[in-house]
Amino acid sequence: MCEPTFFEVTYSINPWMDPSRPTSNARGLSQWKTLHDLLVELGHTVDLVEPVAGLPDMVYSANGATVVDGRALVARFRHEQREGESPAYLDWFRVHGWETRQAERVNEGEGDFLYTGDVVLAGTGFRSAPEAHDEIREFFGVPVVALTLVDPRYYHLDTALAVLDDNEVMYHPEAFSPESREVLAERFPDAIVADAEDAAVFGLNAVSDGLHVIVPEQAKRLPGQLRERGFVPVGIDMTELLKGGGGAKCCTLELRPAR
Repeated sequence: MCEPTFFEVTYSINPWMDPSRPTSNARGLSQWKTLHDLLVELGHTVDLVEPVAGLPDMVYSANGATVVDGRALVARFRHEQREGESPAYLDWFRVHGWETRQAERVNEGEGDFLYTGDVVLAGTGFRSAPEAHDEIREFFGVPVVALTLVDPRYYHLDTALAVLDDNEVMYHPEAFSPESREVLAERFPDAIVADAEDAAVFGLNAVSDGLHVIVPEQAKRLPGQLRERGFVPVGIDMTELLKGGGGAKCCTLELRPAR
């Protein structure tokens, strides 16, 4: 995670960002700290990346890399406003002993590449380039399932789909192309389907440890759907950080050590 010391919205690179809308750094920091402390309370170790002045989106650490089996492929961002984040993440992973490489293709980390335990679900359409899918496949040596996003509100895969455990996901079908909906329905026939209202409050930008699922407290139906499947939903307020286009998952990059 990366503390939102410099969080503000001064430019717009997704539909959620409106520089004319006031933001509160203090409120953003408070919401982030609640998420951080909740993860610790649930028994997880949280490593911190040092924030860098002038990089307000660095708080969305999920975009910084994809990490599988002790290897970190660091992002190459599409927008110039975020380019400076890559060196910071490269340095952090190298210093901490991870096998590290920066992506050659436009690749926005775990924002668009979600590991399910046997394949990587790979998003494209707005940020990460389709060519990045081949790079992911080569670097990690795992199959890749390509999914195309079509609604600009859900510009990263992790805003439209959440991996709950190795076998189960939840997603919003309308965020995907018809072809990708067919792929998802075939691969995950029993997936939790989020309605438009829960998707619109970033209900799918959720963090799951396989049991607990941290979701926005504004989501109405998803908590009940999760309980029916045996998960424990935990509500959280991330509305200030949503002004930058991110929620609980955007602020959390999962580190998977070598097996």
